Amino acid sequence: MQTWRPFEGEWGVVLGASSGFGAATARALGRHGMSIVGVHLDRKATLPLALAVEADVKAAGAQTQFFNVNAADPDKRSQVCDRVRELTGGKPVRVLLHSLAFGTLRPFVSDDRAQQTTRLQLEMTLDVMAHSLVYWVQELHGRGLLGEGSRVFAMTSSGGTRVMPAYGEVSAAKAALESHVRQLALEMCAARITVNAIRARVTDTPASRKIPAAELLFQEAARRNPGCRLTVPDDVAGAIVALSLPGAGWISGNVIGVDGGEDVTA
Repeated sequence: MQTWRPFEGEWGVVLGASSGFGAATARALGRHGMSIVGVHLDRKATLPLALAVEADVKAAGAQTQFFNVNAADPDKRSQVCDRVRELTGGKPVRVLLHSLAFGTLRPFVSDDRAQQTTRLQLEMTLDVMAHSLVYWVQELHGRGLLGEGSRVFAMTSSGGTRVMPAYGEVSAAKAALESHVRQLALEMCAARITVNAIRARVTDTPASRKIPAAELLFQEAARRNPGCRLTVPDDVAGAIVALSLPGAGWISGNVIGVDGGEDVTA
């Protein structure tokens, strides 16, 4: 059975393309005809994950170009955007997905001062997981690579409004990210560019497994979720595909839950 390909001839940029939400979204968009520029940061041990995503997108009949670089590095960002312009012929991309999960998980205050977060760790976490969204939008928009019909998505979490032990740095980043989404939605509206945050709640990904007591979080979330299971990256990928279609052009500035109703349960 042939897959519906509404994005044939269009390009998307996925930041954090080698695993989790980024990988699932790159694959889903590729299956629906979208070519993908993927940005990821992997050492030798995890590089095969990125290569597998790239291979799957190509197997789906879409083009790819993946970059193993630090998405928060200004020079690397500029180089990637230059290449995006070459690949698209200067045409705006349909999708920019910001799914960067690289930060510190430490208490703000500890009796052992060596274990508490430092200024550099806090600033790095917010720069990578929140502020870099703004810089990527600026860079792409400045090159004419975001325009009418473009969709910008940023992955947030319940940490944007909730607290848990040793999650303060990421929680602050998610709150800032959601604020950036609202501001960008306001500023991009005249250009008919939508900007939304996607909140998946508890999902078993490489990033979430770094959270202290991750297994307990998974068990509790599966118990509370009305669907009696955890959200999976493919759930998010399917939502992003749907929100990237032309009929979703009036949805902007939101935090959109993709969680089977988990957020509304007690």
